[in-house]
Order: sequence, then C-alpha cells, then structure tokens
Amino acid sequence: MAPAQTTKPDRPYHHGDLRRAILGAALDVIAAEGPAALSLRDLARRAGVSHAAPAHHFKDRTGLLTAIAAEGFGLLAAALKEAADLKDAGVRYVRFAREHPAHFQVMFAPGLLRADDLELTTGRALATDALRSAVSGVRAEDFGIDARLAGVAAWSLAHGFATLLLSHNLDGPVGDKDPEEVFRTLATTLFRRAGLSGTHAASAGPI
Repeated sequence: MAPAQTTKPDRPYHHGDLRRAILGAALDVIAAEGPAALSLRDLARRAGVSHAAPAHHFKDRTGLLTAIAAEGFGLLAAALKEAADLKDAGVRYVRFAREHPAHFQVMFAPGLLRADDLELTTGRALATDALRSAVSGVRAEDFGIDARLAGVAAWSLAHGFATLLLSHNLDGPVGDKDPEEVFRTLATTLFRRAGLSGTHAASAGPI
C-alpha cells in the first residue's frame, strides 16, 4: 500500500490575519525606532512569511504607513466622539497619543503617506468632525478669534503637549504626575485666562 500522502501545512500568511500581523509588527518597529526604520522585508522576516507577502496587502512601504495613519485617525475619531466637552477632548487626545504612539507619529507626517487614499481621507474627516463637534460650543468672542481658529488653538495645545510628552521633553516638568491630569490643569489655566470660566466655560467645553 502506498504511504498516505501528507499535505504541507499552509504558510503562515495563509493562516490567520496576516494584514493585522504585519500592521502590529510595523507599529512595534515605529514605536521603538521611528517610521524611518520600517522595512517591508524586515516585517516579512518578523512575521515568518515571504518578502512578497506584505506587498500583497500594502503594495509598498507608503501603503503600509498610509494604512497605519488611516487606522490611527479612526481610533482618534472614536476617542474624541465620546468627549464630554472640549477640555475632555484634549485629555482624550493626549491619552490617544500615549496609547498609540506609533500611529501618532505617522498620522501627522503627510510626506510619508498617500494623500488620496480613501481610507486615510475618510479617517481624517471623521477625526476632524469629532474635533469640530468638541469645539462647537466655543463662542468666537471668548477668544477674540473665530471658532475655527479657536479650534486650532485647542488642537495646538493638545497636539503640542502630546508631541513633547512622547519625545520625553516633558519628563522633568511632568515627573511622576499623571500626564493627563497635568494637561487638564494646564488647559484649565490657559483657557481661564482666555475668558472661558464659570458657567460659560462649561458650555464652551474646554475650560
């Protein structure tokens, strides 16, 4: 009797979710070494698949980074959507950056991304809408500028704080304190000086 024929097991990339595995490996690399260290060939080696497998899902390095950014904007939009007010949106923004540092690095580096990618533009639009909703209660006269620029001011505060935090430039000032509470205190102080205080502050959101 002829020996029973054995079937070769599927390659790893035919088993499970290779796309997710590659994204996860890419996020690890970016968080540890930055986007410049990303290589499809290295990711294939880490995932134990052929060097062509990542290209099948993302085409090239730009496609992979674009997918990461699109996912990041979707996650950010979901986080901001739950914000109670503008200050809470800022805290959630900082929390997102801390919890998703690799996404955060890539999302705001347009030179690394495919600008016309549908998933990217959709995710960015969702995040922008969520941020605008948080800003919607702010009255222009409270800042002496229009609401859109008030939103830019709030975004700049949260984004700047998050960026400095992730780059360890705030290790000294923040120390052992909870960074989110530090940001909340900072935002409260700055917006109060801008005239958003008392009951009006509650309706405006931030501070």
